[in-house]
Amino acid sequence: MQILKNYRTWLCALLLLSPVAHGQVPDRLEAPALQTPAAKQSLLLSITSAGQRLVAVGDQGVILLSDDAGLTWQQAEVPVSTLLTAVYFADEQNGWAAGHDGVVLRTQDAGNHWQLLLQGEQINQLRIAHYEEQLESLQQDPEADPFELEELEFALEDAEFAAEDGPVNPLLNVWFQDTQTGFILGAYGLLMKTADGGHNWQFLTDTLPNPDRYHLNHLIEHQGALFIAGEAGLLLRSDDGGESWYELASPYMGSLFALVEHQDELLLLGLRGNLFRSMDLGDSWQAVMTGSRASLLSGRSAEGRLLLVGLGGTLLSGPGSQNLQLLDGGQRRALSGVVMADDHWVLVSEQGPMRLPLEGVN
Repeated sequence: MQILKNYRTWLCALLLLSPVAHGQVPDRLEAPALQTPAAKQSLLLSITSAGQRLVAVGDQGVILLSDDAGLTWQQAEVPVSTLLTAVYFADEQNGWAAGHDGVVLRTQDAGNHWQLLLQGEQINQLRIAHYEEQLESLQQDPEADPFELEELEFALEDAEFAAEDGPVNPLLNVWFQDTQTGFILGAYGLLMKTADGGHNWQFLTDTLPNPDRYHLNHLIEHQGALFIAGEAGLLLRSDDGGESWYELASPYMGSLFALVEHQDELLLLGLRGNLFRSMDLGDSWQAVMTGSRASLLSGRSAEGRLLLVGLGGTLLSGPGSQNLQLLDGGQRRALSGVVMADDHWVLVSEQGPMRLPLEGVN
């Protein structure tokens, strides 16, 4: 099947092809990722650094490791074969990956081995328990607002109904402050927090100003504040470590796929080549002309340089957002993530990883 190019926009559409039915756990949650040389040419959606090691994740539970700046890759042992959409390391040893079916994996040995911490059926039950607890507490309040009671009853019914479909909601991003405190986020406004490395999770979706349950695509920390970018121009900020969130005025009403920190500026990447910069923690945004209409999916700042990547092989590089050049990388594959290693950019795409020199790209 041809890979859907705008993968973040269509992650939920991919679920229409899922074998999940009648609340059954899909085989991919029980079958480990297949060990195959073809893994190096598979769809990869995210890449990060674990010290000197590179770790990339993608389709069918594939996790690739490189200890030579992306020249060669080896496949890690992974207990699931579901699509993995994001990976993040808090230090050289401790990392987490997240993906479809509500999957959260953890490694404590730099990616050599991975443990399944959470999956979608558990998320379904956490959601139900959350609404049951809220409803029971409100029912005991003689001055409770009847409208609020009715809203909670509907929310509980929806959660119970959704659980019957099984673990279908995809996670789209994972971020950790340290080895204990972290967040997962994803489709339909899902946001959860852990304070013990991912063994237990708190359901935070209802704390967000996101009544339409727009998808949450990316979370980043910038100058002590947390930011979330999402569907339909949704842009959120927290100044207290994620305990409370408020909505920022968005410069664009289309999908926002990623946030990138580059020196003092915060960059916002979106659909159809839309790029914005903020110098005041997201209170105001300035449009940046990119010369491209291709959606921007990810980016990286390293050693005073910036590289943004996206669909159709889009590469935007420069010392800052005001001096970006549209580069020709010699291919048109969708690029979904990038890191710097030695004197190269290492990117992941719909056809595996690739390397580009820091200088000399036309």
